[in-house]
Amino acid sequence: MVHTATKRIGLALLLGASLQAQAQTQFTVFACEPEWAALTRVLLPTARLHVATHAKQDPHHIEARPALIAQLRASDAAICSGAALESGWLPVLQQRAGNARVSNSSAAMFFAADHVSLIDAQPGVIGTPWAGDVHEQGNPHFHTDPRRLLEVAQAWSETLQQLQPAQAAAIAQRHAAFQAQWRQRITEWERRAAPIKGQRVAAQHSSFAYLWRWLGVQQLVDLEPKPGMAPTPVHLQRLLETLRAQPAAAVVISSYQDPRPGRWLSGQFGSSLPVLILPATVEDETAPDALGQWMDQVVNALVGTLAKSR
Repeated sequence: MVHTATKRIGLALLLGASLQAQAQTQFTVFACEPEWAALTRVLLPTARLHVATHAKQDPHHIEARPALIAQLRASDAAICSGAALESGWLPVLQQRAGNARVSNSSAAMFFAADHVSLIDAQPGVIGTPWAGDVHEQGNPHFHTDPRRLLEVAQAWSETLQQLQPAQAAAIAQRHAAFQAQWRQRITEWERRAAPIKGQRVAAQHSSFAYLWRWLGVQQLVDLEPKPGMAPTPVHLQRLLETLRAQPAAAVVISSYQDPRPGRWLSGQFGSSLPVLILPATVEDETAPDALGQWMDQVVNALVGTLAKSR
């Protein structure tokens, strides 16, 4: 009896040591946002992933917590949106982590914005606490355009192949399958969303600016007086007057934003101006087909709400 218990303890210790050794040798990726974690799982499912943010967080503003510092310190590569989206917290993490593998000069530090064209660039602008979330290079929320996500997938696949040469062929194969499937889905999403082309919305922030351009939807007004600044009563009153002159089909906000200002504005119009809360990114990056499910959810919600006002 004692001998059996001793053997079980020994096996448990051996298994624990084996798992610890595997974790130490496993290629580890730090993803600043859930969409990039989901994309990494598609291309390199064996990677160990750390994700800095989630769908209920504003990616502009997170705390550089000790846990995140430790995760970045232990990472072999990192993928972030870039275009200054993480400028308020990523440099602090990099400095405190002291990990040369994920410094800005390293090939393993991947900024997705470097591989797509950005809209609404503001050359020479300097971000200050009074200016709001301004981005000199352009709007960093480009992942809401699935065509640009394809471009990021291509570049990230090539980078991963360089970083993991033993798995290069498998990564390339997974990318080719994803690319073919994603292109088919873009065609289907565009077909499904055709009835809402030309519709107008009131929205908070520029979180979905690329989505609007892709689907042909116009954002009439922004609930924020300045990017990243909470809506104020004075600003909302001005928007009310604007929307009375130029009606919108819905008020759209992100899942991480306070819904109360949008609901107040909607309430001034009754049922003619519904509030639509959309997830700004994947809600569960570990789910199979997380990216596709998220885009399905967004397109279906938009069509279900905006098409009714036709």
